[in-house]
Amino acid sequence: MSNMADIAPVRLLVILNNDNSVRMELHNGVPDSVDELIEEVKRFCGLGRYVRLQYKDTDFGNIFVNMTSTAVVKDLSVIKVVELDPDSATVVLYPVDDTGGSLLSDTLDNEDNSPGSAHSDDTVLCSNSPDTLRTQQWPKVFPIPLFSFDTESQLKRGNAEYMKSQSRLMPGSKMLSDILERLAEKMYMYKAYPTDADFSDVAEALTKTHPCLREPGSFNESYGWKQRLKVKMANYRTLLKARGTTAELTVNSLKSKSLEEAYPAKGLKRPRRAEVNHFPTLPSGETPESMEKERISLLTELQKRNNRQSVKEKMVKTFGYRRQEIVHKMPSIEDVMERWPALFQMEEVC
Repeated sequence: MSNMADIAPVRLLVILNNDNSVRMELHNGVPDSVDELIEEVKRFCGLGRYVRLQYKDTDFGNIFVNMTSTAVVKDLSVIKVVELDPDSATVVLYPVDDTGGSLLSDTLDNEDNSPGSAHSDDTVLCSNSPDTLRTQQWPKVFPIPLFSFDTESQLKRGNAEYMKSQSRLMPGSKMLSDILERLAEKMYMYKAYPTDADFSDVAEALTKTHPCLREPGSFNESYGWKQRLKVKMANYRTLLKARGTTAELTVNSLKSKSLEEAYPAKGLKRPRRAEVNHFPTLPSGETPESMEKERISLLTELQKRNNRQSVKEKMVKTFGYRRQEIVHKMPSIEDVMERWPALFQMEEVC
């Protein structure tokens, strides 16, 4: 039997989406099965449960093909992660072994017999209504949310053990996924695009709240968590964007860009200062056409005397439409004054 130390690490480039990829090293070599490799990738990148791996097939012009065997994975291979929607049916073909048994049936048997194998969606979307506006800026001290009952129980025991012997808790894939999911949801409540400093705040708050998760030797003992959170937040935005549930993300999709700006990292619409609601969604049931009618009605209301309350209500109702127009079209001050004169009244300025 060869010594584990003699195994050279396998270096992989893992593509998570169009503008997000990470370098990963398999220090114990390539796993024997695709499922084991998926678990390794999920743990390293902080991904949810429903993913599929693809590899570059040189026989077909380096296009990405679904991975059915880890024999195709070599040092310096490029693999791609495809997040799956658990609500949709996905057919993946598996090779049949010499005994006539399907690898798929073996996989399902192992999964059903494994602890915590309930078929639940690990990626939980925010429960807030799409047209709910943010009401708070990024907090000075980030509040760590409560995790699932199982995760909280393990953290409680881990923290107690850490206080006694300084021993760290090594979270499993299910626990890691739960922690990252809840933190991504919480971060999104404040910002869709957290900064590098924001990720540092969250990672430090996590390891201060749960010291058993500290990473000795890394910056602030939380650098690894910071990197996992960055990957998870990017994946969370991708999922929300695919669902079309939030305008501030769909505005940055390639479909929403002109041909000149049809690149993932070009012309991104992000908050530049302290905007809490940078690109809000239109009110439920409203369309750009109905909002344009409200804008025209607002111009009429401005001509009436002692009509401040009606003007205020219409300004509130058209807030999302106005923000989208200003952020997306970037009109001149003259155009804004012409279309939204109420915005320059004393009550709105103050």
